[in-house]
Order: sequence, then C-alpha cells, then structure tokens
Amino acid sequence: MIQLRMGVADVARTRFGYSPLAEVVQSLYQLSSPRVAALHRPWWEATRGGLGGVDMPLLRAVLPAGAFVADFLFAAASHPGGIDEQLRLVAEADVAAIRADVEAVWGREPLPGPARELIAEGSAGARRLAEVLRRYWTVAIEPHWPRLRAVLEDDLAYRAAQLTTGGVDALLSDLHPEVSVRGDVLRIDKPRHTVDHDLAGDGLRLVPSVFAWPRLMVDKAPGRAATLVYACRGVGRLWGRDADNAGCDDGALGALLGQSRAAILDCLALPKSTTELAGELGQSPPSVSFHLSVLRRSGLVTSWRSGRRVLYRRTHLADELVAASD
Repeated sequence: MIQLRMGVADVARTRFGYSPLAEVVQSLYQLSSPRVAALHRPWWEATRGGLGGVDMPLLRAVLPAGAFVADFLFAAASHPGGIDEQLRLVAEADVAAIRADVEAVWGREPLPGPARELIAEGSAGARRLAEVLRRYWTVAIEPHWPRLRAVLEDDLAYRAAQLTTGGVDALLSDLHPEVSVRGDVLRIDKPRHTVDHDLAGDGLRLVPSVFAWPRLMVDKAPGRAATLVYACRGVGRLWGRDADNAGCDDGALGALLGQSRAAILDCLALPKSTTELAGELGQSPPSVSFHLSVLRRSGLVTSWRSGRRVLYRRTHLADELVAASD
C-alpha cells in the first residue's frame, strides 16, 4: 500500500497536465510486456513495421515490464514542456542516477548487455538514449499525436468539471480503482509497495495517459511533486470505428441535420478545434464555426478552452444520434 499524506498546501498545488514523453514511456512499457493490451492492438499493428530502425533492445533494457520505471525518465516526463524539452532532460540526466535507476528496475536480475553498454558510455550514453527515444517518438507516437492529444484534453476537461462539482475528494477517488481518499491520506493499493509519505507541500501532479491503461504508476522523489500517471478516459474511442471513419457523413443523419453538420458531428467523437475540423472536412473555418454555433445551441456540441485553442466535442445526445444513424 502507498499512502501519500496531503496538507492544505499540497491540495492547492495539485495540477493536471499530459506529457508526450509519458506516452512514449507508457507505450514502451506496453511493448516490454508479454502481450500488448487488446485495446492497443490496432496501434501496435500500425506501428510495428516502422520499428525496425529503432534500437528497441536498448529501450527494452531501460524500460522492462517490471514493478518500477526509471526515475530519471519519470522526472523528464513530469516536466511541463514539450517533447524536445523533455528529451533534453533525458540527454542531460546525471550518469550516476541513470546507473542507479536502471539497476533498480532490474532488481536482482543481471543487467542486459544494452543496459551495461549504456551505463559504460556515461554522458554519451544519456545523449544516445535521448536520440533513440526521439526516433521511437517519430515512428510510434507522433503520427497519432493529434488523436492522442484529443483524448487527453477530453480527460482534462472531465476532471476539471469533477473538481468544480465534487471537490478534490471526488476528483482523486475517480482516477483509478486503486486510488481512494481517507481524510488527508491518498491511498494507492499497490501490494508490492509499502510507502507512507508526507508530501510536505511539494504538491501532486496528475498525468493522464492513453498507454497507461489499465495501470496506474506513482512517482515520489525528494524536491518535486508526487506524480500519478493514470489511464485516461475515452481510450476505447481512440482506435475504434469513430476514429477510423471520422469525417464520413451519414445519409440518415445528413438528411436530418444537413450533410455539413452531420459530418462535423461524425468528426467530433474526439475533441477538435475549428481549424482542425475545417482541415479534415475541406470547409472554410468561418463555415465550420457557423455550423458549430448551431449545433451548440441545439445541445449537440459542447466546447471549452484549452490554452489558446477552443475545443469542441459532441454531447451524449449527439452520441446517441450518431449511433442510431449507424
């Protein structure tokens, strides 16, 4: 059992944020497992042909499917920057920390050859690992990043609504079946771990992840916020029918709403901006914006701001209309 004791300062410093490197790490953890989860098999089928140019033995040596993930990767993935900044942190990671972390993830098992070579290279090994991770990102994650980001942003919008309506207890208790809240203690049901830690004002960082499903990963290192990488909602929509056929307008729905609005609804199984919709549908942004306004007034589309973008997603009522038209 992991117990994280939270004070008022920790609650105030609770933050959400998705991470490109977290998706890299979690997807590699999937590939190191005996079998890729059935939910992610479509991704695996689309990706594995391009992995021939990636040093996968090195990545599996650093990220085996064990009980722990190397802390220096957690630290980089927790950084709020983009993939370039996160990989820079990997390239600059302390050599002694890399050695200790890699030895920790293998425990009593002997280190595989690629891990020993990485450690022997010192700082050059850290830079090489960052480049291999970049190559993997380019092949396995970047082509799917718009879809992945849409699911992650949808999860963040849901969590924000939870926080508003139910408070911090409701938010944390709904993250994952292993997570519960008792008073000021965040309890995480991990039988292989025995931890009782006071966050002491460092705060809590919550990182939704597509490839974490169905797991929950926890990191707590001195001097930085505790991090929970949890499986985000909506992963089932990512590789399914809606994702594959987005933009294909439906005859019955088109007859009811008009072809343009039906096509917009079909695209909005995952959140998208006006510009993204216009690009997918071959329509002008002003035209898409007009149709979105009509759909929103009709209760078929909801919207929220994410950074500089306004994202749109169809409502449950619209989901039922699209399903019925199928």
